[in-house]
Parts: sequence; structure tokens; C-alpha cells
Amino acid sequence: MPLARTDSATKPPKLLDRFRDTRRVKHYAYRTEETYLQWIRRFIIFHGKRHPKDIGAPEVEAFLTHLAVVGNVSASTQNQALSALLFLYRHVLKQPLTDDAIDSVRARQSKHLPTVLSVDETRRLLQCLSGTHQLLAKLLYGSGLRVKEALRLRVKDIDFAQTQIVVRDAKGNRDRLTILPDSLTELLQAHLVQVKQLHADDLAQGFGAVYLPHALARKYPNAPQAWIWQYAFPAKRRTIDPRSNEVRRHHLDDSVLQRSLKTAARQAEIPKRVSCHTLRHSFATHLLQTGYDIRTVQELLGHKDVKTTMIYTHVLNRGGMGVRSPLDL
Repeated sequence: MPLARTDSATKPPKLLDRFRDTRRVKHYAYRTEETYLQWIRRFIIFHGKRHPKDIGAPEVEAFLTHLAVVGNVSASTQNQALSALLFLYRHVLKQPLTDDAIDSVRARQSKHLPTVLSVDETRRLLQCLSGTHQLLAKLLYGSGLRVKEALRLRVKDIDFAQTQIVVRDAKGNRDRLTILPDSLTELLQAHLVQVKQLHADDLAQGFGAVYLPHALARKYPNAPQAWIWQYAFPAKRRTIDPRSNEVRRHHLDDSVLQRSLKTAARQAEIPKRVSCHTLRHSFATHLLQTGYDIRTVQELLGHKDVKTTMIYTHVLNRGGMGVRSPLDL
């Protein structure tokens, strides 16, 4: 006698579950997935919990207008919400919005000059940090890494022999090479000795497997426990992986470093808004000031278009665009 089908087998997957599956097929980051899910939930609640397939471009426009007028969100936040809804309609519901509807609600972002520290300010900032946070900050400034790129570094990506760092799956899913400062070699090697001991302790306790992307764990079953695949900057505590529910030691959270930098900036009495990305801006600007050509800096930063790197040329000359004030004549 055939078995009766359960309710779970007959029910189609829920909208948000379909969204998660589609995002993971396209290998989007977990944090991006969670951010997009929040926008979709807000969109559904805003329209009285109506299913998105029953509404369309006018409702999307009304939601984004509400964010801009009532919520007073920035242009980047508004466009982030739009990107989440575009993905939902195009890839999950298979009801892509028209170009006219998209253009009418896409916010025009303001172009701001990056905050850049002077060499003296950078030195004072780094002196106000200590331990792993100081090492990470030096790496951001010395190699021009984004904070996520630094935190996701694995042991195998740090090439001491060639004094270079391999940045895997950077922005745009592209790999690149950048420099490893000579002054950080001994500090990094001493840091990795401590990390290796931490990994050995995890293995002795029955843990020690790290997350591997793109099903590499199935292709290489022993790789998750291998030393070369471990994060160079692991977290202090083991946590549960939200996707696999396995207990693992992930990398450090960027919010901890961000808070340390802000505290250090106050202690160093730097009258600027300092973040992790400020160190990357300073890396690029100081290289250009030293005389390196812009194409070299573009490659080190991983910019796809040299126009993105051109923004750092605003500090190459004295004062405002190199113009000498008549008051100084």
C-alpha cells in the first residue's frame, strides 16, 4: 500500500525559503542574504502582508518613496532596498520589473571625497592600538585590504617567501595580489604560531573544521581540518554555523575592529571620522604621494576601472586642487 504524502511534501516552499535557495545557488555572501531578506520582509509588511507576486512596480515605488521621504534614508540604503526587490522579482518570482520602473526609483548617490589620514595621523592611530587589532590595522594600511578581505585571509594566502598576499574572492569575485609589508613579517609569523596552537586545541577537543566555500569540503574531505585552510584571524569563541548548524571557529567580526579604531582615533585626537576603510584610502593616497603610478595602485586595490582609483588624486597637490591662495602671495 503506498505511503501517504506528508503535508511538507505537498506544500510548495515558502517565498523566503525560495529566496534563500536562489541566493545560495548564485553564491552570495551570508550577510548580503540576511540584509536582502530584511528588506523583503519590510516590503511585505509595508503593503499589508500582500504576496509580492500580486503587486509590482507601483508598490515598489511607493515603498522606496516612503523610505526616502519618511525614513529619510541615504541614497545607498534606498538603492540597497531596490537591489533586494529587483532580485526577488527577477530571479525568484520570474516577474522582472521594467527599466522605466527601475529608473524612477533609483536614487542618485552623492559623490563624496574619501577621508584620508596624514602619515603622522596614521602613526598616532596605530600606536593607540595593541595586540591583534593593531596587527589587523597595520595590515589594512600596509596592504590596502578591505576589512572583510583581511578577516577572511587563510593561512595559505599569506606568502612570506614572496612577501605578498593573495586576496581570494574579493569584490566582484576576483582574486588579486597585494603587498605584504616587510615590517609585518615577524609579527604575522608570531601571530600565526598562536593561531596554530589554538587550532591544535580545537582538534584535540573534536573540533577544528573550518568553513570552505563552493563545496570544497566535499571535494577534499580532510581540507576543513587542515592548517593551511584555517583563518589567519580566528574568533575567540566557536559558534554555530547558521547554514550548516555545525560548530566551527569563524573569523573575527569586523564590528570589534571598527570599535577599536574609533576608540583609538579619539585617544590619538584625530578630528576625522575614522573607520577601517579609512586605512585603505590612506594606503592608496600615500602610495600616489610617494610617486607610484595610478595603474599600480589600481591593481593593488583591485579596482576594475581606473576611474575609481582616480578619486585619490585629489590630495596629490597642495591645498584645494593645487591652487595657491592669493592671501599667501
